[in-house]
This record gives sequence, structure tokens and C-alpha cells, in this order.
Amino acid sequence: MIAAIVLNIDPVLIQLGPLAIRWYGLMYVVGIIAGVQVALPYVRTRGITDDQVWSVLGPCIVAGIIGGRLFYVVQQPLEPFIAQPWRIIATWEGGMAFYGAIGAVILTLLVMCWREKISFWSLFDGAAIFATVGQMFGRVGNLINGDILGAPTNLPWGVIYANPNSFAPSHTIPYQPAAVYEMICDLILLGILFSLRYRLKTPGLLGTIYLLGYAVTQFLVFFLRYSEPEVGFGLKQAQLTSIVVFVLALALAAWRLYTTRESRPSVETSAPARLGEGAGAGTE
Repeated sequence: MIAAIVLNIDPVLIQLGPLAIRWYGLMYVVGIIAGVQVALPYVRTRGITDDQVWSVLGPCIVAGIIGGRLFYVVQQPLEPFIAQPWRIIATWEGGMAFYGAIGAVILTLLVMCWREKISFWSLFDGAAIFATVGQMFGRVGNLINGDILGAPTNLPWGVIYANPNSFAPSHTIPYQPAAVYEMICDLILLGILFSLRYRLKTPGLLGTIYLLGYAVTQFLVFFLRYSEPEVGFGLKQAQLTSIVVFVLALALAAWRLYTTRESRPSVETSAPARLGEGAGAGTE
């Protein structure tokens, strides 16, 4: 080993008797606040008010946490959760499958937008910006927790999770910082979304680009993830899910482009109609 970065931060920020405030949970809160502030200016330009955003946000956050945790749990060996059922809700240990959160949030968003009479596709685009910002802060919590690991490494940017309360299997050997890799991917994806947010004229297309980009980054980064086993075709569960999400998002993008184009009157047919209407009106 040439060098390594030693990270010795206790995942527990404050201990108040039986109540522990952890960096992981704090980063979720910071990520939600930052995500809202970054996404709000965009959704306002789409005719969505702040009150409408707040009316939808709460249920979506709850759905995202529940969906992310449950999707993680069902991918793990069930014996520990059967022996200790309380661990199903032990989000402070890490373990949130973001694909579960995405699916739960989209379904909740559909229901809430229908109930509140809000444009789903416009809010879906804003949610993509919100999610990307929130994920970046969430990865800081993962890094401190030591719950997203690459393989042991001799690379100079390998990280030793020295604090005994971290979830790394060893507190003396360096691992590739998979959480940092994911954070970099989130930053690149956010840059793409920001550069396209006002250029794309089809509502919902920005959200599908987020899904496509996230699927690609997860597929690639999980080759470096250490703790997740291969489940089929030499791939891990998240990689197989990424393939499915990529195909579905590609189909959704094609459908949105097709339906939007079909709903617009063509110049060739609309111009003569307008001329004919004008001529008819003049002869009456």
C-alpha cells in the first residue's frame, strides 16, 4: 500500500440516552432541504406553486424511505430480519435501495398529482433534480457509515474506515470509496440535467433522462461494489435492476416524444385551415 485516506468519524453524531442522531440521518435531512431549494426554481417556471410542491413532498418522502428500505430488505438474506424484526426499520444502519425509493416515489407522485390536479410530468422533471441533489448528500452519510464499500485496494485514494462504529468489515485495511464514486456520478448527472432543464420542451423527458443516467451509473459503479453478491449472469441485483430500468425509461422517453409530437398540429395542415377560416369569415 502506497498510501491511504484514514477516515475516523463516528457515524453517531450525538448520543442522547437511547436516542442516537447519526450522520446518515442528518445527511438525508440536509439532502431533502437542498434538493427542494435547487428544484423549486425550475418547477415554478412550469406553473407549479410552492404550496403544491409542499403538499406533495411529505407523502413522497415517506414513500421513498419506506420503498427504499423494503427493497433493500427483500434483497438481503431474510434470517437476520426474521430473528430481529426491528432491523427491518433500522435505516440508521445504512441499507437503502434507491431503486425502491424511486419506484415508490413515482407511484406516490402519480396519486398525489391526480388528487391535487398538478401536472405529473412537470413535477416528475422537478423530482429528478431534487433526487440527484439529495443523493449526493446521502452519499456523504454512506461514506461516514462505511456501508458502501468497494473492494480492498492499494490505490492511494483507498479509504480506511478507522472508527470502530463504522460498518466496514475491517477497520485497518483500505477499500475503494464506492460512495465517493457514486457521489461523482450524481454530480455529473446533475450537471447534465441542469444543462438540459430549459432546453427540453417535452414534459417528462428530463425525468426519463435522470432514470437513464442513474441506471447507467449504477450498472457501472456496482462492478466496484464489494459487499453485494452476484445473483445472475455475473451481475449483482442492482445491475440487473438497472438494465430493466434503462429499458423502461428508454421506452417511456420514446412514448413521451411520440405522444407530444402527435398532439401538436402540423404546420402544413393548420396553416390552410386558418386561411380558409379567415376567407370564409370575410365573405359572410
